[in-house]
Amino acid sequence: MDRDTWNDLAVFAAIVEAGGFTRAGARLGVSASALSHRMRLMEARMGVRLLNRTTRSTAPTEAGERLVASLRPAMAEVDAALIALDVDRARPAGRVRVTAHRSAAFGLVLPRLARFADDYPEISVELTVDDGLTDIVAAGYDAGIRRLPSLEQDMVSVRLDDGARLSIVAAPAYLAAFGVPENPSDLSRHRCLSYRLPTAGSLYRWTFERDGQTTTMDVPGGFVTNDIDVLCEGAVAGVGLACVLETQAAPYVKSGALVSVLEAWRPMLPPNYLYYAGRRNPPPALRAFIDAMKAPAPAGA
Repeated sequence: MDRDTWNDLAVFAAIVEAGGFTRAGARLGVSASALSHRMRLMEARMGVRLLNRTTRSTAPTEAGERLVASLRPAMAEVDAALIALDVDRARPAGRVRVTAHRSAAFGLVLPRLARFADDYPEISVELTVDDGLTDIVAAGYDAGIRRLPSLEQDMVSVRLDDGARLSIVAAPAYLAAFGVPENPSDLSRHRCLSYRLPTAGSLYRWTFERDGQTTTMDVPGGFVTNDIDVLCEGAVAGVGLACVLETQAAPYVKSGALVSVLEAWRPMLPPNYLYYAGRRNPPPALRAFIDAMKAPAPAGA
């Protein structure tokens, strides 16, 4: 492959990743019109249309999707090879791209970022918050953080915490109107706020644990959301009962805006794991990030 073709492929992948010519041009230091012209020449040379363009958006065609899916792992390997040339550097450098679900982004990554930035000023971190499951290789990420005790065989996982307790909460006014549930079966007479799982598309089934017994059930209710913050705010607004992270609910419970119920039945979520492709040793920048995520959060974070 000649150098021009390789460069064009890299530019094409950058346009798809950025979601358009303007943002890609800002990252690459090239005008949007120059990138558009370059892509038209590339499409003419290859004899296939790779990008659909409108006045408002740019998106890959079906052929473009297939091409970029093949390019991402290859380019990740090239990036890793280039980074490996710097293994003798005194300090790790480069970019680490990470995808994490919302509670991990706020509870695990952000509290450690300030110290990480102080310790490794030559490393930039790009964090994408996404509650769905992500193929990190295909999407061009260096690592992901999810509550997944088992992953694909070619992934290496590093446990980051011990899991998290859930709380069932509601506003005092709601409980005064509908009563306080004493056990999970009482929920049949209540309104419950449901969470739609982003990848599966199904509703989260509430789980309860007591004396070694686990109960999983579908809960009634007329409100569904795909945002965990909306669950908590909906409970504060009196819409109904919500099942949220204990740490998420704690400030509201402390202030009296929410009341925790079914205390003896509260379940634990699985631990968070950081995972990355295991085909090769992680580059120095990723290794530094992994070590930072495993370290205790700074006091007061």
